[in-house]
Amino acid sequence: MADIVVKKRPTAALGFIFVTIFIDVLGLGIIIPILPKLLEQLGHTDISTAGLYSGYLTFTYALMQFLFSPVLGNLSDRYGRRPILLGSLFGFGLDYLLMAFAPSLAWLFVGRTIAGIAGASTTTATAYIADVSTGDNRAANFGLVGAASGLGFILGIGLGGYLGALGIRIPFMVAGGLAFLNAAYGYFVLPESLSKRNRRAFSWKSANPISSLIKLIRYPVITGLIGAFALVYVAQKAVESVLAFFVIAKFDWTLPSISSLGIFIGVLLVSIQAGLIRLIIPKFGLEKTIVSGLLFYAIGLALIAFAGYGWMMYVFMIPYCLGGISGPALQGLITEKVAANEQGELQGALTSLSSVTTVVGPLLMTAVFHHFTMNNAPVHFPGAPFFLGSLLMLIATFISIGNFRNQRRLNAPKVTPDQIPPLI
Repeated sequence: MADIVVKKRPTAALGFIFVTIFIDVLGLGIIIPILPKLLEQLGHTDISTAGLYSGYLTFTYALMQFLFSPVLGNLSDRYGRRPILLGSLFGFGLDYLLMAFAPSLAWLFVGRTIAGIAGASTTTATAYIADVSTGDNRAANFGLVGAASGLGFILGIGLGGYLGALGIRIPFMVAGGLAFLNAAYGYFVLPESLSKRNRRAFSWKSANPISSLIKLIRYPVITGLIGAFALVYVAQKAVESVLAFFVIAKFDWTLPSISSLGIFIGVLLVSIQAGLIRLIIPKFGLEKTIVSGLLFYAIGLALIAFAGYGWMMYVFMIPYCLGGISGPALQGLITEKVAANEQGELQGALTSLSSVTTVVGPLLMTAVFHHFTMNNAPVHFPGAPFFLGSLLMLIATFISIGNFRNQRRLNAPKVTPDQIPPLI
Protein backbone atom coordinates (compact mmCIF):
# COMPACT_ATOMS: atom_id res chain seq x y z
CA MET A 1 0.00 0.00 0.00
CA ALA A 2 2.86 2.39 0.84
CA ASP A 3 4.40 1.88 -2.62
CA ILE A 4 1.07 2.72 -4.27
CA VAL A 5 0.75 5.91 -2.23
CA VAL A 6 4.25 7.04 -3.29
CA LYS A 7 3.37 6.58 -6.94
CA LYS A 8 0.18 8.56 -6.54
CA ARG A 9 1.79 11.48 -4.76
CA PRO A 10 5.42 11.71 -5.93
CA THR A 11 5.29 15.49 -6.33
CA ALA A 12 4.11 16.06 -2.75
CA ALA A 13 6.73 13.64 -1.41
CA LEU A 14 9.60 15.23 -3.37
CA GLY A 15 8.38 18.68 -2.36
CA PHE A 16 8.55 17.61 1.26
CA ILE A 17 12.12 16.31 0.78
CA PHE A 18 13.10 19.62 -0.82
CA VAL A 19 11.69 21.57 2.14
CA THR A 20 13.34 19.20 4.64
CA ILE A 21 16.82 19.69 3.18
CA PHE A 22 16.09 23.40 2.78
CA ILE A 23 15.24 23.75 6.49
CA ASP A 24 18.31 21.73 7.49
CA VAL A 25 20.62 24.13 5.67
CA LEU A 26 18.51 27.18 6.55
CA GLY A 27 19.23 26.47 10.22
CA LEU A 28 22.97 26.38 9.57
CA GLY A 29 22.77 29.65 7.63
CA ILE A 30 20.73 31.38 10.33
CA ILE A 31 23.36 30.62 12.95
CA ILE A 32 26.30 32.14 11.03
CA PRO A 33 25.60 35.88 11.47
CA ILE A 34 24.06 35.77 14.97
CA LEU A 35 26.25 33.18 16.68
CA PRO A 36 29.05 35.64 17.62
CA LYS A 37 26.67 37.93 19.51
CA LEU A 38 24.81 35.02 21.12
CA LEU A 39 28.04 33.48 22.38
CA GLU A 40 29.30 36.82 23.68
CA GLN A 41 26.00 37.26 25.51
CA LEU A 42 25.72 33.78 27.02
CA GLY A 43 29.44 33.37 27.73
CA HIS A 44 29.87 36.90 29.08
CA THR A 45 33.06 37.08 27.06
CA ASP A 46 34.80 38.89 24.19
CA ILE A 47 34.64 38.13 20.47
CA SER A 48 37.95 36.22 20.55
CA THR A 49 36.76 33.66 23.12
CA ALA A 50 33.34 33.55 21.48
CA GLY A 51 35.10 32.42 18.30
CA LEU A 52 36.75 29.58 20.20
CA TYR A 53 33.38 28.48 21.64
CA SER A 54 31.99 28.53 18.10
CA GLY A 55 34.65 26.04 17.04
CA TYR A 56 33.67 23.71 19.87
CA LEU A 57 29.99 23.96 18.91
CA THR A 58 30.71 23.22 15.26
CA PHE A 59 32.95 20.33 16.29
CA THR A 60 30.11 18.90 18.38
CA TYR A 61 27.61 19.22 15.52
CA ALA A 62 29.96 17.81 12.86
CA LEU A 63 31.14 14.91 15.02
CA MET A 64 27.55 13.83 15.72
CA GLN A 65 26.71 14.09 12.03
CA PHE A 66 29.79 12.06 11.07
CA LEU A 67 29.02 9.34 13.59
CA PHE A 68 25.28 9.12 12.97
CA SER A 69 24.99 9.51 9.17
CA PRO A 70 25.64 5.80 8.50
CA VAL A 71 23.58 4.84 11.58
CA LEU A 72 20.48 6.72 10.40
CA GLY A 73 21.03 5.45 6.86
CA ASN A 74 21.02 1.86 8.12
CA LEU A 75 18.04 2.50 10.40
CA SER A 76 16.11 3.84 7.41
CA ASP A 77 16.94 0.63 5.52
CA ARG A 78 15.50 -1.33 8.44
CA TYR A 79 12.45 0.71 9.50
CA GLY A 80 11.78 2.89 6.45
CA ARG A 81 12.57 6.46 5.42
CA ARG A 82 9.44 8.16 6.79
CA PRO A 83 10.02 7.75 10.57
CA ILE A 84 13.67 8.80 10.29
CA LEU A 85 12.87 11.94 8.31
CA LEU A 86 10.00 13.00 10.58
CA GLY A 87 12.08 12.31 13.67
CA SER A 88 14.91 14.39 12.20
CA LEU A 89 12.66 17.39 11.69
CA PHE A 90 11.40 17.09 15.25
CA GLY A 91 15.04 16.99 16.43
CA PHE A 92 15.88 20.15 14.49
CA GLY A 93 12.85 21.93 15.92
CA LEU A 94 13.93 20.94 19.44
CA ASP A 95 17.46 22.21 18.80
CA TYR A 96 16.23 25.60 17.60
CA LEU A 97 13.98 25.98 20.64
CA LEU A 98 16.87 25.11 22.94
CA MET A 99 19.04 27.74 21.26
CA ALA A 100 16.21 30.27 21.39
CA PHE A 101 15.72 29.90 25.15
CA ALA A 102 19.14 28.60 26.27
CA PRO A 103 20.10 30.18 29.61
CA SER A 104 23.75 29.10 29.33
CA LEU A 105 26.41 27.86 26.91
CA ALA A 106 25.93 24.27 28.08
CA TRP A 107 22.42 24.23 26.63
CA LEU A 108 23.79 25.31 23.26
CA PHE A 109 25.99 22.21 23.24
CA VAL A 110 22.97 20.04 24.06
CA GLY A 111 21.11 21.62 21.14
CA ARG A 112 24.02 21.18 18.71
CA THR A 113 24.32 17.52 19.73
CA ILE A 114 20.66 16.94 18.90
CA ALA A 115 20.98 18.93 15.65
CA GLY A 116 24.07 16.96 14.58
CA ILE A 117 22.22 13.68 14.98
CA ALA A 118 19.13 15.07 13.23
CA GLY A 119 21.24 16.61 10.46
CA ALA A 120 22.58 13.20 9.58
CA SER A 121 19.19 12.63 7.91
CA THR A 122 20.48 14.00 4.59
CA THR A 123 21.58 10.42 3.87
CA THR A 124 18.00 9.26 4.40
CA ALA A 125 16.61 12.11 2.29
CA THR A 126 18.80 11.16 -0.67
CA ALA A 127 17.85 7.50 -0.19
CA TYR A 128 14.18 8.53 -0.36
CA ILE A 129 14.82 10.33 -3.65
CA ALA A 130 16.49 7.18 -5.01
CA ASP A 131 13.47 5.10 -3.92
CA VAL A 132 10.91 7.21 -5.80
CA SER A 133 12.99 8.13 -8.87
CA THR A 134 13.29 6.38 -12.21
CA GLY A 135 16.06 6.50 -14.78
CA ASP A 136 14.41 9.36 -16.66
CA ASN A 137 14.07 11.75 -13.74
CA ARG A 138 16.69 10.53 -11.27
CA ALA A 139 19.30 13.21 -12.06
CA ALA A 140 16.71 15.99 -11.98
CA ASN A 141 15.35 14.79 -8.64
CA PHE A 142 18.82 14.63 -7.13
CA GLY A 143 19.31 18.20 -8.34
CA LEU A 144 16.77 19.08 -5.65
CA VAL A 145 19.44 18.46 -3.01
CA GLY A 146 21.83 21.06 -4.45
CA ALA A 147 19.06 23.56 -5.14
CA ALA A 148 17.58 23.22 -1.65
CA SER A 149 21.02 23.53 -0.02
CA GLY A 150 21.99 26.64 -1.98
CA LEU A 151 18.65 28.38 -1.45
CA GLY A 152 18.51 27.43 2.24
CA PHE A 153 22.01 28.72 2.92
CA ILE A 154 21.47 32.09 1.23
CA LEU A 155 18.07 32.73 2.80
CA GLY A 156 19.28 31.43 6.16
CA ILE A 157 22.10 33.96 6.33
CA GLY A 158 19.72 36.73 5.29
CA LEU A 159 17.11 35.77 7.86
CA GLY A 160 19.71 35.34 10.58
CA GLY A 161 21.13 38.82 10.31
CA TYR A 162 17.98 40.83 9.70
CA LEU A 163 15.79 38.96 12.19
CA GLY A 164 18.69 38.93 14.66
CA ALA A 165 18.75 42.72 14.56
CA LEU A 166 15.20 42.62 15.98
CA GLY A 167 16.16 40.17 18.72
CA ILE A 168 19.07 37.74 19.01
CA ARG A 169 16.76 34.77 19.72
CA ILE A 170 14.06 35.50 17.12
CA PRO A 171 15.77 33.68 14.18
CA PHE A 172 15.91 30.46 16.20
CA MET A 173 12.23 30.72 17.04
CA VAL A 174 11.38 31.17 13.36
CA ALA A 175 13.57 28.22 12.31
CA GLY A 176 12.09 26.03 15.07
CA GLY A 177 8.57 26.91 14.02
CA LEU A 178 9.35 26.03 10.39
CA ALA A 179 10.83 22.67 11.41
CA PHE A 180 7.80 21.70 13.51
CA LEU A 181 5.36 22.88 10.82
CA ASN A 182 7.20 20.83 8.19
CA ALA A 183 7.15 17.77 10.46
CA ALA A 184 3.38 18.17 10.88
CA TYR A 185 2.95 18.66 7.13
CA GLY A 186 5.11 15.59 6.40
CA TYR A 187 3.06 13.48 8.80
CA PHE A 188 0.05 13.93 6.52
CA VAL A 189 1.63 14.03 3.03
CA LEU A 190 4.80 11.92 3.22
CA PRO A 191 4.26 8.26 2.29
CA GLU A 192 6.78 5.54 3.03
CA SER A 193 9.02 4.92 0.02
CA LEU A 194 10.70 1.67 1.09
CA SER A 195 8.50 -1.41 0.90
CA LYS A 196 8.83 -4.02 3.63
CA ARG A 197 10.12 -6.61 1.20
CA ASN A 198 13.11 -4.34 0.38
CA ARG A 199 14.12 -3.72 4.00
CA ARG A 200 17.14 -5.34 5.59
CA ALA A 201 18.40 -6.02 9.08
CA PHE A 202 20.36 -3.29 10.86
CA SER A 203 24.12 -3.89 10.77
CA TRP A 204 26.59 -2.11 13.05
CA LYS A 205 29.39 -3.09 10.65
CA SER A 206 27.70 -1.17 7.82
CA ALA A 207 27.00 1.73 10.19
CA ASN A 208 30.69 2.22 10.97
CA PRO A 209 31.82 5.62 9.58
CA ILE A 210 35.54 4.71 9.75
CA SER A 211 35.34 1.73 7.39
CA SER A 212 34.63 3.85 4.31
CA LEU A 213 37.64 6.06 5.06
CA ILE A 214 39.93 3.05 5.25
CA LYS A 215 38.78 2.04 1.76
CA LEU A 216 40.52 5.11 0.30
CA ILE A 217 43.87 3.29 0.52
CA ARG A 218 42.58 1.05 -2.27
CA TYR A 219 43.18 3.90 -4.73
CA PRO A 220 46.93 4.71 -4.62
CA VAL A 221 46.77 6.33 -8.07
CA ILE A 222 44.73 9.22 -6.64
CA THR A 223 46.29 9.47 -3.17
CA GLY A 224 47.74 12.89 -3.92
CA LEU A 225 44.46 14.23 -5.27
CA ILE A 226 42.60 12.93 -2.23
CA GLY A 227 45.13 14.71 0.00
CA ALA A 228 44.54 17.95 -1.92
CA PHE A 229 40.78 17.39 -1.63
CA ALA A 230 41.09 17.18 2.17
CA LEU A 231 43.32 20.29 2.43
CA VAL A 232 40.88 22.34 0.34
CA TYR A 233 37.97 21.43 2.60
CA VAL A 234 39.96 22.27 5.76
CA ALA A 235 41.09 25.61 4.32
CA GLN A 236 37.52 26.55 3.38
CA LYS A 237 36.54 26.33 7.04
CA ALA A 238 38.40 29.61 7.63
CA VAL A 239 35.62 31.43 5.79
CA GLU A 240 32.77 29.21 6.94
CA SER A 241 33.70 29.26 10.65
CA VAL A 242 35.51 32.54 11.28
CA LEU A 243 34.22 35.13 8.81
CA ALA A 244 31.43 36.53 11.03
CA PHE A 245 33.79 36.79 14.02
CA PHE A 246 36.50 38.36 11.85
CA VAL A 247 34.36 41.22 10.46
CA ILE A 248 33.01 41.99 13.95
CA ALA A 249 36.49 41.99 15.52
CA LYS A 250 38.14 44.03 12.76
CA PHE A 251 35.38 46.23 11.32
CA ASP A 252 32.73 46.18 14.07
CA TRP A 253 30.06 45.06 11.59
CA THR A 254 26.38 44.79 12.52
CA LEU A 255 24.26 41.67 11.96
CA PRO A 256 22.57 43.03 8.79
CA SER A 257 26.03 43.87 7.38
CA ILE A 258 27.16 40.28 7.94
CA SER A 259 23.99 38.97 6.30
CA SER A 260 24.48 41.21 3.26
CA LEU A 261 27.99 39.84 2.74
CA GLY A 262 26.72 36.29 3.25
CA ILE A 263 24.03 36.75 0.61
CA PHE A 264 26.61 38.24 -1.79
CA ILE A 265 28.86 35.19 -1.27
CA GLY A 266 25.95 32.80 -1.73
CA VAL A 267 24.84 34.38 -5.00
CA LEU A 268 28.43 34.36 -6.29
CA LEU A 269 28.92 30.69 -5.43
CA VAL A 270 25.62 29.62 -6.98
CA SER A 271 26.42 31.57 -10.17
CA ILE A 272 29.87 30.01 -10.44
CA GLN A 273 28.74 26.47 -9.63
CA ALA A 274 25.63 26.59 -11.82
CA GLY A 275 26.98 28.53 -14.79
CA LEU A 276 30.65 29.44 -15.05
CA ILE A 277 32.06 26.02 -14.30
CA ARG A 278 30.07 24.47 -17.18
CA LEU A 279 31.95 26.77 -19.56
CA ILE A 280 35.42 26.58 -18.01
CA ILE A 281 35.96 22.82 -17.69
CA PRO A 282 35.19 21.96 -21.35
CA LYS A 283 37.39 24.83 -22.54
CA PHE A 284 40.45 24.39 -20.33
CA GLY A 285 40.21 20.81 -19.05
CA LEU A 286 40.19 19.41 -15.52
CA GLU A 287 43.87 19.86 -14.65
CA LYS A 288 44.10 23.56 -15.59
CA THR A 289 40.76 24.25 -13.92
CA ILE A 290 41.94 22.62 -10.69
CA VAL A 291 45.23 24.56 -10.55
CA SER A 292 43.57 27.86 -11.47
CA GLY A 293 40.81 27.38 -8.89
CA LEU A 294 43.25 26.52 -6.11
CA LEU A 295 45.33 29.61 -6.91
CA PHE A 296 42.18 31.77 -6.87
CA TYR A 297 41.37 30.32 -3.44
CA ALA A 298 44.89 31.04 -2.15
CA ILE A 299 44.90 34.61 -3.47
CA GLY A 300 41.41 35.36 -2.15
CA LEU A 301 42.18 34.04 1.34
CA ALA A 302 45.46 35.96 1.52
CA LEU A 303 43.72 39.19 0.50
CA ILE A 304 40.97 38.66 3.08
CA ALA A 305 43.59 38.07 5.77
CA PHE A 306 45.09 41.54 5.22
CA ALA A 307 41.89 43.47 4.38
CA GLY A 308 42.08 46.97 5.85
CA TYR A 309 38.56 48.25 5.16
CA GLY A 310 35.16 46.59 5.30
CA TRP A 311 34.27 47.26 1.63
CA MET A 312 37.31 45.21 0.62
CA MET A 313 35.56 42.06 1.82
CA TYR A 314 33.19 42.25 -1.16
CA VAL A 315 36.06 42.69 -3.63
CA PHE A 316 38.29 40.01 -2.12
CA MET A 317 35.46 37.49 -1.98
CA ILE A 318 35.36 37.46 -5.79
CA PRO A 319 38.70 35.63 -6.29
CA TYR A 320 37.91 33.41 -3.31
CA CYS A 321 34.56 32.37 -4.79
CA LEU A 322 36.17 31.83 -8.21
CA GLY A 323 38.24 29.19 -6.44
CA GLY A 324 35.02 27.19 -6.35
CA ILE A 325 35.74 25.98 -9.90
CA SER A 326 38.42 23.68 -8.46
CA GLY A 327 36.15 21.53 -6.26
CA PRO A 328 33.93 19.92 -8.92
CA ALA A 329 36.94 19.61 -11.25
CA LEU A 330 39.02 17.91 -8.54
CA GLN A 331 36.21 15.52 -7.67
CA GLY A 332 35.61 14.87 -11.37
CA LEU A 333 39.26 13.97 -11.97
CA ILE A 334 39.33 11.69 -8.91
CA THR A 335 36.20 9.96 -10.23
CA GLU A 336 37.75 9.62 -13.70
CA LYS A 337 40.65 7.58 -12.28
CA VAL A 338 38.41 4.94 -10.65
CA ALA A 339 36.53 2.09 -12.32
CA ALA A 340 32.80 2.49 -12.94
CA ASN A 341 31.88 -0.40 -10.64
CA GLU A 342 33.70 1.26 -7.70
CA GLN A 343 32.15 4.73 -7.97
CA GLY A 344 29.60 4.22 -5.20
CA GLU A 345 32.26 3.12 -2.75
CA LEU A 346 34.54 6.00 -3.76
CA GLN A 347 31.82 8.64 -3.33
CA GLY A 348 30.90 7.25 0.08
CA ALA A 349 34.54 7.43 1.13
CA LEU A 350 34.90 11.01 -0.14
CA THR A 351 31.75 11.99 1.76
CA SER A 352 33.24 10.53 4.94
CA LEU A 353 36.49 12.40 4.29
CA SER A 354 34.54 15.63 3.84
CA SER A 355 32.80 14.97 7.16
CA VAL A 356 36.15 14.53 8.90
CA THR A 357 37.36 17.89 7.58
CA THR A 358 34.16 19.44 8.93
CA VAL A 359 35.06 18.02 12.34
CA VAL A 360 38.71 19.14 12.26
CA GLY A 361 38.64 22.34 10.18
CA PRO A 362 36.40 24.62 12.30
CA LEU A 363 38.17 23.57 15.49
CA LEU A 364 41.56 24.44 13.96
CA MET A 365 40.52 27.75 12.40
CA THR A 366 38.67 29.10 15.45
CA ALA A 367 41.60 28.12 17.69
CA VAL A 368 43.96 30.09 15.43
CA PHE A 369 41.57 33.07 15.48
CA HIS A 370 41.45 32.98 19.28
CA HIS A 371 45.23 32.70 19.60
CA PHE A 372 45.84 35.80 17.47
CA THR A 373 43.01 37.96 18.87
CA MET A 374 43.09 37.32 22.63
CA ASN A 375 44.21 40.13 24.90
CA ASN A 376 47.73 38.78 25.45
CA ALA A 377 48.26 37.59 21.85
CA PRO A 378 51.94 37.74 20.79
CA VAL A 379 50.80 39.34 17.51
CA HIS A 380 47.31 40.75 16.97
CA PHE A 381 46.28 39.30 13.62
CA PRO A 382 42.54 38.52 13.19
CA GLY A 383 43.21 37.39 9.62
CA ALA A 384 45.50 34.54 10.72
CA PRO A 385 42.97 31.73 9.89
CA PHE A 386 42.62 33.06 6.34
CA PHE A 387 46.39 33.26 5.93
CA LEU A 388 46.66 29.66 7.14
CA GLY A 389 43.92 28.69 4.70
CA SER A 390 45.87 30.37 1.89
CA LEU A 391 48.97 28.34 2.75
CA LEU A 392 46.93 25.11 2.77
CA MET A 393 45.53 25.98 -0.66
CA LEU A 394 49.07 26.53 -1.99
CA ILE A 395 50.15 23.15 -0.60
CA ALA A 396 47.12 21.54 -2.27
CA THR A 397 48.15 23.23 -5.54
CA PHE A 398 51.68 21.80 -5.41
CA ILE A 399 50.36 18.35 -4.48
CA SER A 400 47.97 18.41 -7.43
CA ILE A 401 50.66 19.55 -9.90
CA GLY A 402 52.98 16.80 -8.63
CA ASN A 403 50.22 14.22 -9.10
CA PHE A 404 49.58 15.40 -12.68
CA ARG A 405 53.29 15.13 -13.53
CA ASN A 406 53.55 11.65 -12.03
CA GLN A 407 50.53 10.49 -14.01
CA ARG A 408 51.96 11.83 -17.27
CA ARG A 409 55.29 10.12 -16.55
CA LEU A 410 53.59 6.80 -15.81
CA ASN A 411 51.43 7.05 -18.94
CA ALA A 412 54.28 8.09 -21.23
CA PRO A 413 55.31 5.39 -23.75
CA LYS A 414 58.47 3.54 -22.74
CA VAL A 415 61.44 3.73 -25.16
CA THR A 416 63.13 0.39 -25.91
CA PRO A 417 66.86 0.13 -26.80
CA ASP A 418 66.12 -0.53 -30.51
CA GLN A 419 64.17 2.76 -30.66
CA ILE A 420 67.17 4.86 -29.56
CA PRO A 421 68.69 6.58 -32.62
CA PRO A 422 72.40 5.97 -33.22
CA LEU A 423 74.92 8.60 -32.26
CA ILE A 424 76.47 10.48 -35.15
